[in-house]
Amino acid sequence: MKRLRATALGLALTGLAACGAAGPDYRLPDEAVINRPHVQGELAGEVGAPGTERREDLPAQWWKLYDDALLDRLIGQALQANAGLREADANLRRAAAIYQVARSAGGWDESVDLSVSRAQISAESLLQTEPLPPFNVAVGGFSVSYAFDFFGKIRRGAEAAGADVQVSQAAMDLARITVVAEVTREYVERCHASHELNVTQHLLALQERSQEIAQRMLDAGRGTATDVARARAQAELVRAALPPLTARRNAADYALAALLGGTPADLPPEVAACEDAPQLRRPIPVGDGAALLRRRPDVRAAERRLAAATARIGVATASLYPDISIGASIGANGLLEDFGNDLTRSWSIGPLVSWSIPGNGAHARVLAAQAGADAALAAFDQTVLDSLRDTQTALDAYVQRLRRGAALQQALDASAQAAQQNRLLYEAGRVPYLNSLDAERTYVQAQTSAAENDAQLSLDQVNLFLALGGGWQQEGPPPPH
Repeated sequence: MKRLRATALGLALTGLAACGAAGPDYRLPDEAVINRPHVQGELAGEVGAPGTERREDLPAQWWKLYDDALLDRLIGQALQANAGLREADANLRRAAAIYQVARSAGGWDESVDLSVSRAQISAESLLQTEPLPPFNVAVGGFSVSYAFDFFGKIRRGAEAAGADVQVSQAAMDLARITVVAEVTREYVERCHASHELNVTQHLLALQERSQEIAQRMLDAGRGTATDVARARAQAELVRAALPPLTARRNAADYALAALLGGTPADLPPEVAACEDAPQLRRPIPVGDGAALLRRRPDVRAAERRLAAATARIGVATASLYPDISIGASIGANGLLEDFGNDLTRSWSIGPLVSWSIPGNGAHARVLAAQAGADAALAAFDQTVLDSLRDTQTALDAYVQRLRRGAALQQALDASAQAAQQNRLLYEAGRVPYLNSLDAERTYVQAQTSAAENDAQLSLDQVNLFLALGGGWQQEGPPPPH
């Protein structure tokens, strides 16, 4: 009979162990936005326009397309010293440790207890009238147990923790991409600010020369005081543009130094000497939506959060069922001088079923976990839509900026020619100064607009690379463990 009961218990435990884990197995829902055909297809906007090409092989180290050794050096330094990256790395290591804790839950558990004490028992508690003498007590034991994960609570917890590790990994990737983009952005901003300062200082020299010519024409009786005043006003307007440009250049230095984990005094001297921002050596490769969504770390992170939320439904559901374990212990408890003999020995073996009968609170936790998964799916869908919007917006802004730059270059060439001709005619006394002043003003505006457009074009390039998710991308989210 005892053998029959043991066999029946073994078969029952085996059957329970074969049962699947509680809660749904994770799979990307069919209704997820990422599964829509137009999301997986070609990006909306002007893919293939000048400055872009229809390719999916966006290099992981996209800044190498600039072929700028100083930029490479600055990015390498930032990846080593940036405080934000150290924080992201610590969060990743913490998530990995929590995952190991979750994986080690359940299964075998061993413990050893040993204590020695001197005590005195109350005489009255034993109905004695004389005090009892003190005595030495020793307690020791070894126990071992095995927790069965029949309902998948431990397994689902490990799945959730594993997905959390992947979320942290995606966050680390995003932090790296962001740091690289910020370093590139501040570096090109610094170069453009220096270039615009030089352009403005050159324009100021031209305006001061025009002012001198107007003064000489007045002194020679061929000009008017109004011409001199207008020339002075134009020169001062150009001079007024210098402080904001200086502030832009200094702000770029401050930001770049912070990204590198130092101060402006720590910046390489080549940064201060940069006057020409690096230029791309090839068009920006732009692929389809599927390639984009595989690259973007925020999309990967949102998908992994959905996987973790789905696993937590199983954790909450498994909590409705009992915890089952089997254990054995052996030890001794008694007077120190008798410790270990037959009178002090003890042992036990047998199964343990622990079950808190679920009430409304336990069922509510399951509903809360399900709602959390629904929220994670909605957040994932929104992240996919936002990533497409960001990329299409950045792509369109970049292409339109290129077109504006081409038009501004034509305007700059024409205004330079007109200013030169009017300056010569004025010096020859063949046209009034107002004509020359208008031509100079148009030339100044064209140069300023072209320089500003070039600076914004560089920033648009960085924004597009950031939106495309270049850098450290994986080929897609790893399957849940």
